[in-house]
Amino acid sequence: MDDRANPHHNQLYLFEKFEVGVIHLDAQRKVLAMNDFARKILPVEEKQPFDQLVTSFHPERSQPKVGFLLDQASACPVANAVPMTMIINIPEQVLLIKVTRLGDAQNHTTGFVLVFYDVTQVVSQAGEADATPSRNVLLTRIPVVVNHQVVFLDTHDVLGLESKAHYTRVMTREGSHFCNLSIGDLQTRLDPKRFARVHRCYIVNLEAVEGLSREASKTVLTLKGLRPQTPIPVSRTEVARVKEALGLRAR
Repeated sequence: MDDRANPHHNQLYLFEKFEVGVIHLDAQRKVLAMNDFARKILPVEEKQPFDQLVTSFHPERSQPKVGFLLDQASACPVANAVPMTMIINIPEQVLLIKVTRLGDAQNHTTGFVLVFYDVTQVVSQAGEADATPSRNVLLTRIPVVVNHQVVFLDTHDVLGLESKAHYTRVMTREGSHFCNLSIGDLQTRLDPKRFARVHRCYIVNLEAVEGLSREASKTVLTLKGLRPQTPIPVSRTEVARVKEALGLRAR
């Protein structure tokens, strides 16, 4: 039997292919050192001072996430610590980031290690003929965090997405899942032929739409398989576009 058919072997093969970025921070969260791959990915020359690179590199909207990640890592006892995980969306790339705390003999915090992988190929369409460096690569799987572990959901299984401040709730038939990416980040990475931003807080999978109706003065959608069944609001400015995408005439 060909061992390559084993899914565990395939996962191991993927990790063997990944280059890993490693950044060492001190107890005050200042960058002390990084490996060559981290220097390749991060704009070291553009973002100065060097010791502030981890926080200054991320867009302003993502900086609270980085702070939260380090806060959570600080709170974990070293002996039982599961590396804190998050996903960062940057131009042309999706990075999976893990942070763990370092402790001395007395278990006092001496610093942190931040490790990241470029998982763009894992979550995106491979071999797009029209992909260019200036174009966001479309996601075919959405990374979500479950018990500090990253799970990749096939976009076909996603019914909709709801904005939760800097994060997103991904709705499926099996329940909801937490995603580090903002709804704006996801909108730029999802196939616009299948996913539509119907409201500032909602994106829906058009194939999952079961019904469209009016409730008082509002237009709402229902999604097949969503439990509990919750109406999804449609912004007035998006009603005509949504009806067109669903093959309905705007009235």
